Amino acid sequence: MTQKIANLKRLGLLALFHYTVFCLTLALAYLIRFDFSWPPYADSAWVKMIFFIAGAKCLVFGLGGHFSGWWFYVTIKDLAKLGQSAFLCFLLVFGFAYLRVFESSLPRSVPVIDFFLSVCFLGGVRASWRVVREEFVPFFTGVHQRRVLFVGADLTTGRFAYHLHADPDMPYRVVGFLSPDPAPVRQSLGHIPVLGNVEDLEAIVHRHHINDLFILAGTLSGNRLRKIMKLCGKINLELKVIPQAECRLGNQTIPIRKINIEDLLQRDPVRLDDAVIRSLVHSRRVMVTGAGGSIGSEICRNLMKYEPKELILLGRGENRIFFIEGELKQHESKTKLTPVIADVSNLSRMTQIFSRSRPEIIFHAAAHKHVPLMEDNVSEAVRNNVFGTKNVADLAHQFQSEAFVLISTDKAVRPTSVMGMTKHMAERYVLSMSRDSSTKFMVTRFGNVLGSVGSVVPIFEKQIRVGGPITVTDPKMERYFMTIPEAAGLVLQAAGMGDGGEIFVLNMGNPVRITELAKDMIRLAGLPEESIEIVYSGLRPGEKLYEELYYENESMLATGHAKLMMAQHHPHAADEVRRQVASLGSNIEGPDCEIRAKLEEFIPTYQKAMQLEVKRAG
Repeated sequence: MTQKIANLKRLGLLALFHYTVFCLTLALAYLIRFDFSWPPYADSAWVKMIFFIAGAKCLVFGLGGHFSGWWFYVTIKDLAKLGQSAFLCFLLVFGFAYLRVFESSLPRSVPVIDFFLSVCFLGGVRASWRVVREEFVPFFTGVHQRRVLFVGADLTTGRFAYHLHADPDMPYRVVGFLSPDPAPVRQSLGHIPVLGNVEDLEAIVHRHHINDLFILAGTLSGNRLRKIMKLCGKINLELKVIPQAECRLGNQTIPIRKINIEDLLQRDPVRLDDAVIRSLVHSRRVMVTGAGGSIGSEICRNLMKYEPKELILLGRGENRIFFIEGELKQHESKTKLTPVIADVSNLSRMTQIFSRSRPEIIFHAAAHKHVPLMEDNVSEAVRNNVFGTKNVADLAHQFQSEAFVLISTDKAVRPTSVMGMTKHMAERYVLSMSRDSSTKFMVTRFGNVLGSVGSVVPIFEKQIRVGGPITVTDPKMERYFMTIPEAAGLVLQAAGMGDGGEIFVLNMGNPVRITELAKDMIRLAGLPEESIEIVYSGLRPGEKLYEELYYENESMLATGHAKLMMAQHHPHAADEVRRQVASLGSNIEGPDCEIRAKLEEFIPTYQKAMQLEVKRAG
């Protein structure tokens, strides 16, 4: 009730203010018309006419919504809306003059003068209110504002800079922009100048007493960002990132954060062909196995915006499925969410699920991925990675699903581990089925994913938190890295482009040396590089120093997407593959050494990790 009374008071004050302004502008319009002399007929009827016209103009402005909203946030759209309402008032007053509604005379030039006076006065008051709030209030209230540079001289960066500049509650003042190009493309964005390019950073920081450097996430490559970060450390400048996906214009605060390892490994932003992906999954029944995992859950998040008819979240861990279902329920979507707890290696259970749900598109992400663990659990690796894939693929064919996408790994190429061999056999089985099935069977192959469970990044973070040491296998070890959203998006892109039988290889950029990654993370933690010890533990069973994304005899073909390549390969005959898988099945309950021997027999390219590194060294 108190808020309602306050709103009514505010409405009344605004109406009274506008009414007073309209009376004054009409009177002033008369004075201008008669060279600042009162007209000879300025009697009581003339005064009543002014009061009546001012009341009519108030009614127009009230219906136009000018007595609500906050002038603190006035924008160009608000001023355009003001002009529209003022023009309607002009037509109204001009109509009064033309039709001679009033006894007292109303010269026809008066409505024109009144229109310009109303727009200039009300627009000036509103704009001035915002200028005072943004430019003078922080100065007089003594709020300390940090001086900021933005990297980027494009319109998107300019919009974020102005939003930050316009909020006096934020402790930042935008001083200027730095062009990432060799030369500035323009002199200024609005009244905020482009002070130079990134190469001039040190001189500009000292000249303008800059405290912080802001960058929009994803606008610079990881290599360029790493160079800027090192320079900022040298001149004691804070480097911060604005996450584009989280930013919202309007009245919300921009979520500024510190730079993280994903920013340093960032490549050019991935552009997805939404139309291709939508045509694949929109209004379809889609199943994601391993839906609670890092990649599986991100695929589910991506799928939601394409509005599948039903999204089947299948996984073995109930907690993860519970959490991803709860998260996806927050989306305003018509998609039906079906959480399913199941083990892909359990054929009878999977058959029951397929007969009930009839999935049309399947993303198979369920797999055991930890290399050293699978070296000691060979039968479980085969059961889940080979026979789990076989079960889902066979059922996709049996129930005539439209597409099946296997999420594979670079460790399947020239494998040196049990995990790699099982994923290699899974690839082999899926591709052999593509020859004689109406279902489009495809493979997507990529390297390590930043931030996934068990990846080096969270492990290094924990080791830094306790003061070290950071454990790295070998100073020469390199890995391909990709962010989770990037990997999931490209999996969907590949699925939309494939016709069946393809191995899509995601462009992982250049491999990253793990030692350099560890050093970057130490610096990001705000510590000197030498403050955390890096210890080399040596290769673990199944590990190799360098990963590969394709075989030497697999020609890499371009696709319609810059971030996707296609490995030209020769699929094994289906009968041969089925014989090999059946042989593995007959040994699944036997000793691990026998199962490993079978895998090595079927995969001639298998080499023990140490043997491979010795060959490379030689």
